[in-house]
Parts: sequence; C-alpha cells; structure tokens
Amino acid sequence: MTKILLVGCGKMGSAMLAGWLERGVSSGDVVVVEPSSPDLGAVRVVASDAAVPSDFAPDVVIFAVKPQVMAEVVPPYARFERSVFLSIAAGKTIAFFRQRLGAKAIIVRAMPNTPAAVRRGITVCCAEAGVPTGARDLCQSLLEAVGEVGWVEDEGLMDVVTAVSGSGPAYIFLLAEAMEAAGLAQGLPPALAERLARATVAGAGELLRQSADTAEQLRKNVTSPGGTTAAALSVLMAESHGIPSLMTEAVAAATHRGRELAG
Repeated sequence: MTKILLVGCGKMGSAMLAGWLERGVSSGDVVVVEPSSPDLGAVRVVASDAAVPSDFAPDVVIFAVKPQVMAEVVPPYARFERSVFLSIAAGKTIAFFRQRLGAKAIIVRAMPNTPAAVRRGITVCCAEAGVPTGARDLCQSLLEAVGEVGWVEDEGLMDVVTAVSGSGPAYIFLLAEAMEAAGLAQGLPPALAERLARATVAGAGELLRQSADTAEQLRKNVTSPGGTTAAALSVLMAESHGIPSLMTEAVAAATHRGRELAG
C-alpha cells in the first residue's frame, strides 16, 4: 500500500515504475509527474507538481529528473513534509536537497544504473545517520525492484559509485563497439561481428554474475600460456596504455565531473 510520487519518467523512472508494477504495486498508488504526459496505462500522470491530486499523500517522493534541472524542480515538493525523499540524480548532495526541502526532510540519495531496465541494475544509497530505519527499508525495497542495492555511509563515495557503476554500462557498451570494429577490421562480416561482440559481452557478464570466482580468476581461466588470449592481453594490459590504466583515468575523470555537478 506504499504511495509513490515519481517525479520524472524517462529511462530510469520508467524502468523503476515497471519494476514496481511487476512486484505488485498497485497502479492506483502511483502518481507520475512528467510534462510530456506519456500514456502509462492505469497509472495517473500529471504535467506538473501543481496538478498532483490534493488527496494524494505519498509515502515517498522520488526525484528522477536530470541534475541540471533539479534546482527548479525540487522546491515545490517540500509541502509533502511527511514523505521520504529519494533522489537518483548524479552529483546532487543531501545538503542540496535539504536546502530546498527543509531541515526536517527525510532524504535518501541513490545512484542506480541503466541495467535496471532489465532488472539487472545495481543501486548504491546513502542517508544521514538520523534517517529512520523504516525510510531506508522503504527505499531499498523500491530499488530492489530493478536489481541489487548497497549502502555507503560516506556520502563522498557517491561520486565514485557514479563513476564506476552509474557510468559503467557505457564502458561495457564501448567495449562491445570496439570488439565489433576489431572483428570487422580482421575481415568478419558486419552482422557476425556485431553478434559475436554482443553475445560475448553479455555471456561473460552473466558468467561473472553467477560465478563465485573473482573477475581476475575468470580472466586467468580463459588465458592459456602462450595462447591467443595471452597475446591479446599483452596489449590490453600494457602498463602505460592498457585498459587498467585507462580505466583508472576514466573513473577519476567521471568522479571529478560528479563533484563539479554538486557545485
């Protein structure tokens, strides 16, 4: 019977909504605020905060809009003073929301990622020490509808989380792009190159998810001394320009950008 007010219904918002409905949340217990007014079946959609039904008292208000517009979107929702406020915006701190929602607001900050669309996401949450256990449990339950959930106590780590898992799917998609292009360069037909790259990345990811072995051990399991995989890894793991050093640099850049977004 949890009543949910979802502010923003883009890719992540719609993924969460689908997950809740699959888990048995009643469409009548959800109101979506989305200016484009999409057709969401039995779920009520309104164009602005002012159009939220006066008799609707949400247990949780979820902000799922872009960080760049958050400052103008958030303040009107301060009137829902009995709600838990859950944000999935990169870079926007708990202090940012407290300034706009009031000193007594219960605020949880979260960073999901796009595999939420297929219920394989992972979300990391952060809340201040005074946030009630019930509020934490409510947020965890809603976010588990689209994948795994973890928590950190140090909010400063949220920018690193964003850089690793929030942005991380793009890194994997880039890997698939690069594998496809490399296959084409070696003469594979385009359709086969794409199929091999897509299936290999997806299959390896599922193996990693299900295996008790570490990623390092799984890599070693594929690598025969002096074989083809070892030849490729001698390039990919080169100390000065290989994937490990590039990934460290990339995550640092994303972390820095997240801190810039926080203002």
